[in-house]
Amino acid sequence: MIRIGKIVAAHGLQGNVIINHIVGKSDWLKKDDVLFVELNKGSFIPYFVTGAKAANEEEYIVGVEDVDSVEAAKKLVGKQVYVKDDILSDHSEDSPLMWIGFKLVDKTKGGIGEIKDVVSTGAQWLATLDYEGREVLIPLIDQLILDVNTRNKYIRMDLPEGLLDI
Repeated sequence: MIRIGKIVAAHGLQGNVIINHIVGKSDWLKKDDVLFVELNKGSFIPYFVTGAKAANEEEYIVGVEDVDSVEAAKKLVGKQVYVKDDILSDHSEDSPLMWIGFKLVDKTKGGIGEIKDVVSTGAQWLATLDYEGREVLIPLIDQLILDVNTRNKYIRMDLPEGLLDI
C-alpha cells in the first residue's frame, strides 16, 4: 500500500472528508475505489469511495460508505490515508510514491536496503529506509538516480560520499 496523504477536515453535513494528498494530480480517485485509513498504528480500515471531487491539485472532497454524519467524519480527521498500488499505477508511474518497497542500490556500496516510505518536503522527495540499524533519508533527485527498474523493483543511485553516515 502507498500512503497518499491524510484526512484534514470534515466537509459539509453528510460526512464528507477533505483529503490532502501528495499524488500531484487530481484525477486519480474514482467512485468505488478503496481508501485504507490508518485508525490505529498498523490498523488499516477499508472505506469505499461513494464520491470524490477535486477541490484543487492537493485536496479531494470525498464521501465514503458508512460515514454519513459530521461526527463520524470528525473521527477520521488527522488519520493517514493509503491506497493499493494499482490505483495509482495508471496515474503516476514515475512518481516516487510508487517506489515504496523498491530496493535501493548504490553504485559503489551495493544494496543499501528497502525503501520503507517516501515523503515530500515540497522541494524534493526523500526515501526513508533502514541502513545498518538506523533510519536514513535519501534525497530522490535526478542528479543521484542512475536507473529506476519498475519490473524488478530497484533503484540504482550514485550516492555522495558520507550521505549514509549522517
